[in-house]
Amino acid sequence: MAEITAKMVSELRQKTGAGMMDCKKALAENGGDMEKAAEWLRQKGISSAEKKAGKTAAEGLVGSYIHTGGRVGVLVEVNCQTDFVARNEAFQALVRNIAMQVAACPNVEYVKVSDIPEALANKEKEIEMGRDDLAGKPDNIKEKIVVGRIEKRLKEMCLLDQPYIRDQSITVEELVKQHVAQLGENIQVRRFVRFVLGEGIEKEETDFAAEVAAQMGGAK
Repeated sequence: MAEITAKMVSELRQKTGAGMMDCKKALAENGGDMEKAAEWLRQKGISSAEKKAGKTAAEGLVGSYIHTGGRVGVLVEVNCQTDFVARNEAFQALVRNIAMQVAACPNVEYVKVSDIPEALANKEKEIEMGRDDLAGKPDNIKEKIVVGRIEKRLKEMCLLDQPYIRDQSITVEELVKQHVAQLGENIQVRRFVRFVLGEGIEKEETDFAAEVAAQMGGAK
C-alpha cells in the first residue's frame, strides 16, 4: 500500500477543496493515485449532494461581482441550510466564483434547464425542425436530431451546465456538489441578475467573457 504523505493530502485538498480526512481516505482508497482520488471525491460529492438535495436551503448569501472598470455587474443568490455555513469562507468563495462565472457567460440566462419557460423551449424546437439540413429526412430521424440539438441549446443557456471557468473538467453544478460534500449541507443556486453598462444602446462590442476569464485564471 502506498504511503500517504501530508504533502499528497495537501495537494489533493488544493485541487478539490475537499476536507483533510476525505482527501486522506480518497488517496488510501486509490493507492495514492492523485487523479483517481480526485475522481473518487468527485463521485462522493455527487452522491452527497443527491442525498441532501431535498433538505430546505433558506439561508445563504446574496453575492456580487463588479468587473474591472465597472462595466459588468452581477448579483447572485446562493442558498444553504444554516447561517453557520453561510459565514464559512469556502461557501463565501463559492458564491463569489459563481458570480464571476455569470459575468463570464453572457449567453447564460437561467440557473437550470427546468427554469426555462416551456414556450421558449418549444420555440427553439420549432426553429430546429425548420432547418434546411433536415429537409428530406424521415420524421423519426429528424426528431432524434432535433432532440439532441435542443438539449445542447438549452444547456448552453443554463448556468449549472457551464464548464467551470477555473477548471474546465467540471461543470458549475459539479462545483456546487463538491461544496455540498465539503460543507455537509444542501447548497442551491437560486437566481442571478447581470447588469451590462449601456445594455440596449448601440455601441462597440467588448468581449467581457474573455476579460473575466483571464482575470479568474490569474486570481489566487
